[in-house]
Amino acid sequence: MSDKIRNMFSEIAGSYDLLNDILSFGIHRRWKNQVVRLAEVSGKTDIKLLDLATGTGDLAINFKKKFKSTCAVTAVDFSEKMLAIAKEKARSMNLEIDFRQGDATKLNFEDNSFDVSTIAFGIRNVDSVVSCLNEMSRVVKSGSKVIVLEFGQPKGLFSELYTIYSKYIIPYLGKIISKNFNAYNYLQDSSAKFPCGGEFIDIMQSTGKFSEIFYQQLSFGIAFIYVGKTV
Repeated sequence: MSDKIRNMFSEIAGSYDLLNDILSFGIHRRWKNQVVRLAEVSGKTDIKLLDLATGTGDLAINFKKKFKSTCAVTAVDFSEKMLAIAKEKARSMNLEIDFRQGDATKLNFEDNSFDVSTIAFGIRNVDSVVSCLNEMSRVVKSGSKVIVLEFGQPKGLFSELYTIYSKYIIPYLGKIISKNFNAYNYLQDSSAKFPCGGEFIDIMQSTGKFSEIFYQQLSFGIAFIYVGKTV
């Protein structure tokens, strides 16, 4: 990932959680809980989970809170400041999570190291989406799940309202609270342009790494969860 994007996330790290809650009206937490459900690790033991672009650690923490003794969680992010916040959050909850700094397209893990790999609202920021998907599939065992949560573009009447909200209100509130207009303008632009639904499924299929792929549309298409089972 570019230094520019890394620095941008470092600059907004302190207000990131607050803005996520305000701008999504807290709905992002429901979306992440759905990722946990789709991972289908309940009732299993000795699960090893990898969360990429973990940011301030919400998804990694969700998994560890729900499956404390049965799930070992490793969380990777490219921003030291984001990771510092994630570590403090986990420490305050007495949760043991292995946080590491790294690039989602160049993972420092052996093949078949994990049972599940996830990434939430991070794949649109990587240098190569295909490289990221290849790495996520490489480090999990055959038949394991790769799960991607990412923004989409709503269709129909709701899309007009959402476009106004995302194009004008999100950058404005981002500027007021984080003091960084460019960051939330970038985040809105990248969300609006990122391939979603069937287009993203096509990208996953192009890697040849998955035997099964499906997606779920969330909140009228504001976000999507993509699930691929590795060959």
